[in-house]
Formats: sequence, structure tokens, C-alpha cells
Amino acid sequence: MNKFASYLLTGLICLVAGGQFIQVITRYVLEIPVMGLEETLLYPTLWLYMLGAVNASRENTHIRANVLEIFLKTKHQVTVLAITGEVLSLVIGCWLTYWAWDFTKYSLRVWKESPTLYIPTFYMDVALLTGMILMMLYTAWHLWNHICDLTTDKEQ
Repeated sequence: MNKFASYLLTGLICLVAGGQFIQVITRYVLEIPVMGLEETLLYPTLWLYMLGAVNASRENTHIRANVLEIFLKTKHQVTVLAITGEVLSLVIGCWLTYWAWDFTKYSLRVWKESPTLYIPTFYMDVALLTGMILMMLYTAWHLWNHICDLTTDKEQ
């Protein structure tokens, strides 16, 4: 799974960077812009953004401002704080996932197309729901691990 995620994210970032490079060269150096390139780059860019957030959730490396950990003395207190943070993340994330679900239903119903190439935007919009679902699964997994840590601390 780790290799697949790293290859996928690397491929997406190379695709986006390569597309931007081509756009800059053709537009500003050759003065012949490629019609619809920005439009097609939106798809891998949004998927890269969402899958990058999923990867951060999987690795549990999201940016956090854990100022309270400075004042906590025991591992038990730190674990309780981590559980509180994961529960809040899960509640807010589930709420946002519900919104993403509504947006995806709307996107499927309306079936908008991109203005130049007429590519359905649904394939870009569904990245939001996919990313949110995967992030919530990883958040629930980390919550479970913190709860297991808490119970093993009490047993010892």
C-alpha cells in the first residue's frame, strides 16, 4: 500500500509539474498556448491534493499545534488528549463527508462539463468524497489505536 501510494502521488505530481512546465514554455516562450491544458490539469491537481491529505492521514503527519502536550506530565494524559483530538476530527470530518456526499450527488445529477474540452467535472468532484471517506477511515483507525494504547496503559 505504501509503495502504491507513493508511486501514485509521485506520478500525479510529475504530471501536474510537467503540464505546468509545458504551459509556461508554450505560452510565454513560444507564444502559442495549448488550448485546454489548464482545464485538464485541474483533474490530477485535485486528486493530488486530496490523496496527499489522505496520505497525511494514513501516516498521521498532519500539521498540529499540540501546545497542550507541553503541560501534560504523563503518557496517559497525552493519550487522552490524542483521543479527544481524534474524536473531534472524526465528528467534524464526518460532517464534511456528508457535505461531500451531497455535493457528489449534485455533481452526478447535473453532470457539468468543462468549458473547453467538455470533460465531465464529476471525475474531479468525486475526488473530494473519496478523499474524505479515506481520511475518516484513517482517523477512525488512529482513534482505535489510541484507545488500545489507553487500555493497555491501564492494564500495566
